[in-house]
Amino acid sequence: MLCNNHNNMKEIIENSKTNGVASLVVCLLILTTLLSIFALYSPFYSSITTKLQINPRNPSIIHPQKDKNAHCDLFDGQWVEDSKGFPLYTNATCPTIPTSKDCFLHGRNDKDFLYWRWKPHKCKLPRFELTTFYKIMRNKRLAFIGDSLARNQMESLLCLISQEEAPIDVYKDAKDRSRTWFFPRNNFTLMVLWTRFLVKGVEKGGGVFDLHLDEVDENWAHNVSQGLVDYAIVSSAQWYFKKNYLYEGRKLIGCLYCNQINLTQFKVSFASGKAFQTTLRYINSCKKCNDMVTLVRTISPSHFENGTWKTGGNCERSKPYNTTMVENLLVVSKSGLEWEVRNTQMQEIERAVKEAGIKRQRKIRALDITRAMLMRPDGHPGSHWRDKKKKGFNDCVHWCMPGPIDVWNDLLLALLRRVHIL
Repeated sequence: MLCNNHNNMKEIIENSKTNGVASLVVCLLILTTLLSIFALYSPFYSSITTKLQINPRNPSIIHPQKDKNAHCDLFDGQWVEDSKGFPLYTNATCPTIPTSKDCFLHGRNDKDFLYWRWKPHKCKLPRFELTTFYKIMRNKRLAFIGDSLARNQMESLLCLISQEEAPIDVYKDAKDRSRTWFFPRNNFTLMVLWTRFLVKGVEKGGGVFDLHLDEVDENWAHNVSQGLVDYAIVSSAQWYFKKNYLYEGRKLIGCLYCNQINLTQFKVSFASGKAFQTTLRYINSCKKCNDMVTLVRTISPSHFENGTWKTGGNCERSKPYNTTMVENLLVVSKSGLEWEVRNTQMQEIERAVKEAGIKRQRKIRALDITRAMLMRPDGHPGSHWRDKKKKGFNDCVHWCMPGPIDVWNDLLLALLRRVHIL
């Protein structure tokens, strides 16, 4: 009897184990099914799958998906109000702001123009970020090649990056046009190589120049040809909107704004286009420039109303233009001519990319700020660039600091990220 009871108990225990295992298996199957259903319909599922993709050749390797904004047009957008935004520097935190760009120092009271953000239509433009900038620029040399507007952008960048490290003022020329700053902690050099036209310009007197459209200006070309520049931001435009004589092959071919019957009158877009063609071909043929990244900054528009620089023109607006206002502006003002120059510059960039070797093609880009800045008549110093007691001109060409010009460097860093696929 005891043996039978013992055998029965043993059988019950074994059956219980079997049933327990079966129950566990069933539970696990149910749980797995429920989790699968949850994951499939969960709002988190799509975000997880968009962040990761599996390499079909090696399923064990998981790669971050490429940035969907990598090919978004950063330069097609609009200005949107950003009341929560704030300048990344002020005249209290950046001692290198030039007096002529420090609009608040000279009595500008409105600050609303600081609280607008450039929003591309199909993506987001990140604000300037120091860590990323120095990650790219450590042990490098960056040069702004151009006139006082190139200097204006350099000064904005100098304020942005000096928030982390105070630079050493290494060099300035006799007229304080070309400058060099050095950041020892990051072994980074920032330069302005000053040139009015990019090509050779010989002054005749009275502010009139002979422009040799097929010869580069050695003031910048020497540094580039010696391999002393890793990143070049090239620009020029406003100096062409005045009387100048044009040469090719050392022969006079015409003029700008000279009104001489026996000379061909050329458009600014023609002369500027020729200068950019010469400049970019020089860079493409330069043996020590193969690793240099070249960004062509398109024309920065002026916003004179009721006259020009010399005839009492001003720029007293306090808000950006909308798209309709800009379209009207292109028809009835100098802005239409500036847009022609921008289009010619873009054509020369495209030509240079096609003419470049395969290794250089992705190292030539457009920093196309024209459309965005046409909308910002409120960003210029106007009368706020000098002592009110002193008579002078209104500055509707350069840009207040801080101000809309700082977006140029947001765009600059976004382009550099694309070049380096960061």
